[in-house]
Amino acid sequence: MKKITVEDLVRKFSLKVVTGESQLQKMITQSRVHRPGLEFVGHFDFFPMERVQILGKKEITYLHKLTKEERKIRIGNIVHYHPPCFIVTAGEEGLTYLTHHCVEQGIPLLLTSKPETTSEFIPKLDAYLVKELAPEMTVHGVCMNVSGIGILLRGNSGVGKSETAHTLILRGHRLVSDDIVVLKKLGPHTILGTHDEKAKEFLALRSIGLLNVVRLYGRKAFQDESRIVLDIHLTKWQKDDLNNELDQEPQYIEYMGVKIPSIEIQLQPGRDVAGLIEAAANNWYLRQQGYSAAEEFMSRIEADISNSDLK
Repeated sequence: MKKITVEDLVRKFSLKVVTGESQLQKMITQSRVHRPGLEFVGHFDFFPMERVQILGKKEITYLHKLTKEERKIRIGNIVHYHPPCFIVTAGEEGLTYLTHHCVEQGIPLLLTSKPETTSEFIPKLDAYLVKELAPEMTVHGVCMNVSGIGILLRGNSGVGKSETAHTLILRGHRLVSDDIVVLKKLGPHTILGTHDEKAKEFLALRSIGLLNVVRLYGRKAFQDESRIVLDIHLTKWQKDDLNNELDQEPQYIEYMGVKIPSIEIQLQPGRDVAGLIEAAANNWYLRQQGYSAAEEFMSRIEADISNSDLK
């Protein structure tokens, strides 16, 4: 299971450490945050103690209204479970009582520095945690964003994946990762493709060497990540092995339990592989809109036959 630390949150969101500087290495393992509500009135049956606890205006206002003794009991009941940290959204004051409990239990108490509401901050933090804690794997290939569509190009070493990616970049599409693609499972139907930081923005071309696509072609040539919706397997040309049926039977490949539509494109000198990938991407998009060229073609044939029978 992947883990991040409280210190990672402090750096990512520029959080102010109110107390618990020595506890910032505490691990966070849950990808969602929690706003304690029922817990303040004594209901702990479903308390997600492993999550980061967020206190906003609603929670702090409620605590301020309690007597000193009531506050001590209500907060004490929560800190007893030792959540990884508490984050209070900016603008809330009078937290001396909360600081005391966090110091006593060794729990980091953090404060957001940006003037944003709790409802604005939580989605950002949730998105970060989901992405950072997502199950992941690496595959050998190239990840491209073609017309807004995330594509994973696979194939044997030397088949031409990077060269094809370069041609796509020249046509206005974006590189995400070359050689090593990191896949992250963000949900039951969502795979995100990204790089491993070391190879960020680099494309390796045989006979040419390593290229920095951003330096060569500008920021438009690179994208940090993209949702993978199409897998394309590049293979060497095999005579008489191409399928020319009107509509291909859907094929899929599975990554961490998520099925991704997969097609094979054979390479041959002179064949416009980049153009075929663009066609595949656009055709995938049309299918998502409910359109099938094969179905329209067959409907035209049937209509033509019907009209002939009426004559």
